[in-house]
Amino acid sequence: RIDKEILREHARGLIGLSACLHGEVNQLLSAGNIDQAERAADEYAEILGRDNFFLEMQDHGIAEQKRVNEGVRELCRRGKHRAVITNDVHYLHRSHAAAHEVMLAIQTGTVMSDPKRMKYQGDQFYLKSREELAQLFPNDTAALDLPAEIAARCHATIEMGKLHFPQFTVPGSQGQKEYLTYLSHEGLRRIYGVKDPRKPASDHERNLMKRLDEELAIIEKTGFINYFLVVSDFVNYARSQGIPVGPGRGSGGGSLVAYVTGITELDPIRFNLIFERFLNPDRVSPPDFDIDFCQDRRDEVIRYVKNKYGSDRVAQIVTFGQLGAKSVIKDVARVLEIPLDKANRLAKMIPEDPKITLAKAREANPEFGKACATDPDLRLILPTAEVLEGLYRNAGVHAAGVVIGDKPLIDIVPLGHDKEGQPVTQYAKEPIEECGLLKMDFLGLKTLTVLKEATELVKRGHNVQIDLANLPLDDRKTYELLSRADTVGVFQVESSGMRQLIRGIGVNNIEDLIAVIALYRPGPMEMLPSYVARKTGKEKVVYDHPLLGPILQETYGVMVYQEQVQRAANVRAGYSLGQADLLRRAMGKKKAEVMARERAGFVAGCARTNHIPAAQAEQIFDHIAAFAGYGFNKAHSA
Repeated sequence: RIDKEILREHARGLIGLSACLHGEVNQLLSAGNIDQAERAADEYAEILGRDNFFLEMQDHGIAEQKRVNEGVRELCRRGKHRAVITNDVHYLHRSHAAAHEVMLAIQTGTVMSDPKRMKYQGDQFYLKSREELAQLFPNDTAALDLPAEIAARCHATIEMGKLHFPQFTVPGSQGQKEYLTYLSHEGLRRIYGVKDPRKPASDHERNLMKRLDEELAIIEKTGFINYFLVVSDFVNYARSQGIPVGPGRGSGGGSLVAYVTGITELDPIRFNLIFERFLNPDRVSPPDFDIDFCQDRRDEVIRYVKNKYGSDRVAQIVTFGQLGAKSVIKDVARVLEIPLDKANRLAKMIPEDPKITLAKAREANPEFGKACATDPDLRLILPTAEVLEGLYRNAGVHAAGVVIGDKPLIDIVPLGHDKEGQPVTQYAKEPIEECGLLKMDFLGLKTLTVLKEATELVKRGHNVQIDLANLPLDDRKTYELLSRADTVGVFQVESSGMRQLIRGIGVNNIEDLIAVIALYRPGPMEMLPSYVARKTGKEKVVYDHPLLGPILQETYGVMVYQEQVQRAANVRAGYSLGQADLLRRAMGKKKAEVMARERAGFVAGCARTNHIPAAQAEQIFDHIAAFAGYGFNKAHSA
């Protein structure tokens, strides 16, 4: 709802319609006050412009609407106003009216037997065709034509493709590239002990500089220097304030520039990680650093960003909760007053899978399929549940997503407020990125809060200061604890299945731990038996080709990581690491025509680079393809 003062202030460019029975003009007509209704209509026409205000006529089978429609026709006969025929649309098809009633009961927390529940009168609130409306309004042809005329006058342009990243202001007179290079060189000095990055003194230093220069060149070429500076700035602010920050999650851990500028605390050289998995010059898409902050102090970092770039340029991102297969069964059952224990039993028959649907659940679980045909309660639930499944049921705030723009966000995307009155985008994260905005992940992680408190307790009780960023990775007692599966409460390794796994195979070093975390997931788990057999000596470690030995040695010849797929294509077929990432993505999708094209290129590359015979190259390609769909991002696991 809006008041007339604000409407006057912002009337330019707007077209107004007089609304349904609850509109001011129509309420006056319903009460028989036609002269007052005319004065109200005149006022709206004066505010919006005579050609920008229209009187609505509707017919949902409600008697009162017929009286109002006669009043509208009389006002039009008086010569000042034009009528337009509309229909409220609350569901797409007439047959969905009953499901819509149930949905309203779900939304309002009532049940279908409640005589006072909110409901719509009749089943006419659907998207009617021109033919259907013409039958209801046979003598109002001009009013039937008017919706198309109004629509033709409406123009809204949502600019896509233009980036709206916040501009980082560089101190002094340096440019952004020079400043990022300066920060990177300072990091090389601090972390790797490189005395003069411009004059590397050893092969190790030369390799570091080569990698750093290559990354900086890609970052510049793809236009993301500013992005790295923005992220580095707020992460280092958090660290400077003693706010615990995660070591780096996701593929961003593969960046040396991110490591030396303080964005991550994961050495990509030590763990053999790949930058092109994060920012691929052959397929440019906005990089996305997932940053974890101490849950208790996450708001301080968001406040810093608002102060730096402007509070009107920063907002959290909306997220929409859908009615999934399980939840729609429970929600509909509650409204139909089917007992809770019965509803839970029915919902438990649906497999645990984020992408499961009611239709897929029938196939995946024969017990559920049988119940759909025989259980009287489920047969009562399903007709409605199948209509409502997939609809958005509520809006919330994304756990991590924060968006920062280069100008007030209201000029780029629609905004709303959360429960605390803070700005939230009305677009979810995917459309936000399509509008060119920078999405940051500021995830509040309670694990970091627990770690911070633990180090404070150790300091208080033992007067020992533990530096979480520099824990030794070869501590024997730690690996003994892990191998005993003494890991309840330890992030990533506390589930009963994970504890059983690490107890059975043992964790002897950080590489073992990285591999286990990568493998214990729905897709990669297919490689788990082979990995366990080889690690425990029950199966011989073999490689398809000698060149694979150095790449797969840490995982006993099993291709566990996406980065291994990339390196395999790079070493054997001469692909760049960027091209190898595209190959990995293509293999993961398993489209026949794409696979045929990629196979030919791979075989030719193997012959050209390493003189590998076609038959062997084909075999290698098939082997990589089998793993590519399941491989896990090593940087994330590390």
